[in-house]
Amino acid sequence: MNKQSNFPKFMLLWAGELISAVGGGLTSFGLGVYVFNQTGSASSMALVTLLAFLPTLLLSVPAGVLADQYDRRLLMMLGDGCSALGILYILLCMTQGEAALWQICIGVFVSSTFSALLEPSYRATVTDLLTKEEYSKASGLVSLAGSARYLISPVLAGALLAVSDIKLLLVIDICTFFPTVSAAAFVRKGIARKATEHQGSFLDSLRQGWQAVTGNRGILILIAVSAALTCFMGVFQILAQPLILDFADSTTLGIGETVCASGMLVSGLFLGAKGIQRGYVKKLCLSLLVSGVGMVGFGLRENIYPICLFGFIFFAALPFANNCLDYLVRVNIPDELQGRAWGLIGFLSQIGYVVAYGTAGAIADGIAAQLQISVGRGAAWAIITAGVLLGLTALLLFSFRSVRTLERGGV
Repeated sequence: MNKQSNFPKFMLLWAGELISAVGGGLTSFGLGVYVFNQTGSASSMALVTLLAFLPTLLLSVPAGVLADQYDRRLLMMLGDGCSALGILYILLCMTQGEAALWQICIGVFVSSTFSALLEPSYRATVTDLLTKEEYSKASGLVSLAGSARYLISPVLAGALLAVSDIKLLLVIDICTFFPTVSAAAFVRKGIARKATEHQGSFLDSLRQGWQAVTGNRGILILIAVSAALTCFMGVFQILAQPLILDFADSTTLGIGETVCASGMLVSGLFLGAKGIQRGYVKKLCLSLLVSGVGMVGFGLRENIYPICLFGFIFFAALPFANNCLDYLVRVNIPDELQGRAWGLIGFLSQIGYVVAYGTAGAIADGIAAQLQISVGRGAAWAIITAGVLLGLTALLLFSFRSVRTLERGGV
């Protein structure tokens, strides 16, 4: 049955998420600077990052089930709106003086807990709104919105911190929740709720989602690849800053982050305008291979120019990989199972981040101690190793016939 396109409504929803991503990026950048200035500890920064991420991982599965049992747009509104409470708590603590590390950890944990409701509902809503032919184009735009927190937020946050302090960033972030919730409310009015809602128990819904994901060997392999990709990306995210700060100042770091992240902007714009029409598996493998090359080049020299070049290459390839992964999974899972399936996929694939956040710093320190080099160069060698492994993963992926046959899927 053909589905009516609601692309203008998707664009409204996407605009709200874009604004929210910029606000979240402001808070993330500001809290990172604040925690490092207060503690002088990279492990403290990693702790805040981990606590901001764990609820999203742990709650992705139940959030996916809820996305199939209840109103997806309402869940998006609750998730976006209530996540502001954690940021508001941190802001109130700072108005009383300096916020302690434990207070910041509580705030980001609360905010992330509510935000966990958002992702499966958002992805499933994209399926509700669009036709199959529009999935790839929409995925490019979603990647573009996600890149805003890396492309726009660091430069904007740096400029604002030069004239004010972190409290201004938190206030702006809180304000960005209003247009996001308003957009979801508007879209909610025009979309009927699914007839499958509230059918069966929570465990029955969870089992159906598990069967949808595990019943296809090709999808299982893609999930494993996604977990590897998030692990390598996590290594890059954690260690890129100490690598650059080992020989440059924070201003250079901010500029470097923006230049590197602009790769996602270029790719996101291209995919948003053109999309991908065929050859998803080949393009997935090629983009992963290019990402691996970018990581290797990023760590080779203590020079900001090749670092920016290879960082740009790394980030430019990611939207293509995400686009292909998104499409191959989306067209092989029934619409009524999308929410719980994406919840499970999100949980399984993002385990790689936990591994990276928990081990990357220790690995870099260990390499530095073993080779008697600086921590920055230890981080570089860890990134290079992760890049080589990512390239090998890309070459291995294309050999699986069950993955290649996903391209002929569609339900």
